[in-house]
Amino acid sequence: MNEVIARNHVKVLGTGERTLMLAHGFGCDQSMWRYILPAFEPFYRIVLFDYVGSGGSDLSAYTSERYGSLRGYVQDVLDIVEALELRDVIFIGHSVSSMIGMLASIERPEYFAQLIMIGPSPRYLNEDGYVGGFDKSDVTELLDMMEMNFAGWASFLAPIAMKNPEMPKLTQELERSFISADPAITREFAEVTFFSDCRQALSQATVPSLILQCSDDSIVPMAAGEYLHSHLDNSTFRLMEAKGHYPHISHPEETIALINDYLKSEAAYTG
Repeated sequence: MNEVIARNHVKVLGTGERTLMLAHGFGCDQSMWRYILPAFEPFYRIVLFDYVGSGGSDLSAYTSERYGSLRGYVQDVLDIVEALELRDVIFIGHSVSSMIGMLASIERPEYFAQLIMIGPSPRYLNEDGYVGGFDKSDVTELLDMMEMNFAGWASFLAPIAMKNPEMPKLTQELERSFISADPAITREFAEVTFFSDCRQALSQATVPSLILQCSDDSIVPMAAGEYLHSHLDNSTFRLMEAKGHYPHISHPEETIALINDYLKSEAAYTG
């Protein structure tokens, strides 16, 4: 147990009966949840962690063999759940973590009660009529930029992804998060993320889910969120007023309200 807790920099807060597990997205770490934490900490037990390769995790535990696909990140989630002996977890995942949580729930559905997906996408690449938002050449250019000029990549992507120019401090915070990570690991995580395709797995998911789709998300277009909803049984779709790909940072009040509404609704339990 202690090995997993240290490896993934796991923190447990709050004393509620139900457990929220918060899973950060690509290029981030558990600190990105601090804007919504105060709303949930008095009522839930909260599990925070960093994927291996991110934040305060043990970088020496990173191998390309394990983390060269989403499977390694799914295993991180399952390892933490098992180490803490958790059941009926409410899993809140941002971006690629939405699919990581879904894949974990397919493998061990008894561990999870609900999935809450913030800015999820089952596939980031455009393909055969499917709109993921990126052409393969776009992603290849992004990966090349990361390799040649990591700082330049961070300063290029952060304002596009945050998409709230009236709040420049948030863009700067995201850029700092990008730049603080190991460049080689971050690039590999980007490759795994952008080339992942979870569409075939959607029909296997049984845990009720909430999809929070931002109204103007430059990473995940509306069509990808709608595709996910239409192919994911027991899913609830909510279109947010928030713009950008990080509503839990830029619009925490709306994010909190929609999560609370869902958890109090019958849909969270019946789908």
